[in-house]
Amino acid sequence: MTSPDPVYRILDANLNRCREALRVIEEYFRFVKNDSALSIALKGIRHSLKEIEEGLGREKLLENRDTGSDCFAGENRPEEMSRADQSDILTASFKRAQEAARVIEEYTKITPLPHLSEKAKQSRFILYTIEQKCVDR
Repeated sequence: MTSPDPVYRILDANLNRCREALRVIEEYFRFVKNDSALSIALKGIRHSLKEIEEGLGREKLLENRDTGSDCFAGENRPEEMSRADQSDILTASFKRAQEAARVIEEYTKITPLPHLSEKAKQSRFILYTIEQKCVDR
């Protein structure tokens, strides 16, 4: 394998990060709040990320994955090791998903498919809206 393309490496990591965070949020609304509307909205965002992944090429993303040389792989910050309650889990997951969506938005702009950045931007703003609805409850 040639050296990984850092742009695709960043995109792969952040697509994974965003999907994982969305799944945590989705499970909260599905099993804790029993809110099918928000669960479906979150699932829609995950599917939008799948479209970005397919556009970029799953194989290309996987070819550029290099967890072995990731300087943060296996590292845990103390604040990541505990959560006070479900609200903390939800907040951390929303922030993780929003940040990852922003990274995807920016880095897709320098790929051969810059139009994909708009999907990430839309996902990010939907997440801001859903997060605000959660706080208002």
